[in-house]
Amino acid sequence: MTTALLAVLLIAGLGGLAVLLRSLFDQRLTGMEDKLDRRLGDLDARVNGRLEGLDGRLLTSQQSAGQTATQIAEKLGRMEGATAQMLARANDLAKLEQALRPPKARGGFGELLLGNLLRDRLPPDSYQLQYTFRDGERVDAVIKVERLVPVDAKFPLDNFERVVEAGDDDAVRTLHEKAFARDLKGHVDAISQKYIRPAENTYDFALMYLPSESVYYELVCGKTGELLKYAHSKRVFPVSPTTFTSQLQVIALGLKGLQIEQHAEEVMAYVAQLAKDFERFRTDFEVVGKHIGNAQSKYGEADRRLERLGTRLERAADWEDAAVEPAEAHELPRAVDAA
Repeated sequence: MTTALLAVLLIAGLGGLAVLLRSLFDQRLTGMEDKLDRRLGDLDARVNGRLEGLDGRLLTSQQSAGQTATQIAEKLGRMEGATAQMLARANDLAKLEQALRPPKARGGFGELLLGNLLRDRLPPDSYQLQYTFRDGERVDAVIKVERLVPVDAKFPLDNFERVVEAGDDDAVRTLHEKAFARDLKGHVDAISQKYIRPAENTYDFALMYLPSESVYYELVCGKTGELLKYAHSKRVFPVSPTTFTSQLQVIALGLKGLQIEQHAEEVMAYVAQLAKDFERFRTDFEVVGKHIGNAQSKYGEADRRLERLGTRLERAADWEDAAVEPAEAHELPRAVDAA
């Protein structure tokens, strides 16, 4: 009875202790949650304060950047206007310089390019710069390929530059195109009359070197093609740096072929001369052989006579030993001579 009572009391005590512990745990947990809520609230307030300050600074920076961009745009606008004025002045100065520059100086650039191109592509002895004809007329260059190929490089570029600068103004462009055509025809006529001289060992055509690919394109691929036909009718063939380079390469290969052919002819002539020398040597050798044969024949004949003479001399010696008569001794030389 007492044991059961003690057990009941123990169980009741343990239950009360459990309730007490649970109550204490709940209180402690509630206090921790409150502290955590207060800390989170403080942190949220701080973050919100800092974000508000950052938004203000960003807004201020954005406004400052906008004002700076506006100022830069205004300055760029003023600079653009100044740049346009400077470009206009520069174009005016370029036009003035082009107008004042002498034609000789403008043509010298084409001659310089032509000389460099010939020097890079051909052997030194296959061309000549500033070739002078008999009457004193001088061409920029000649290429020596059995005969002379005249090459002119003084092409007038003034009106072509005006055509390019005309832009979209069709009236001005047409005006300068007509002037360019007149310049071209006049230059072609001059080349044909001055430099095509078959009597002075030139071919019946000449080359007109154009230092600019755009000029060559305008000439070859023009609207009507009449300028190119006119040049061909005068036996004047336009070439550009690109096309002239390929033609010079073909000429260089042709020159090598001519050199090989000339060397072959020299070798054949040398062989023919050797054949003639061999024939002369054969004739002389045969003559020497005949002389040697005759000498050998004469030698054999003389040897046989010498043997006979020796035999007779031995006989004469035998007769002398036999005390022959003087008369017979005097007959001995006659006998020897007869032998």
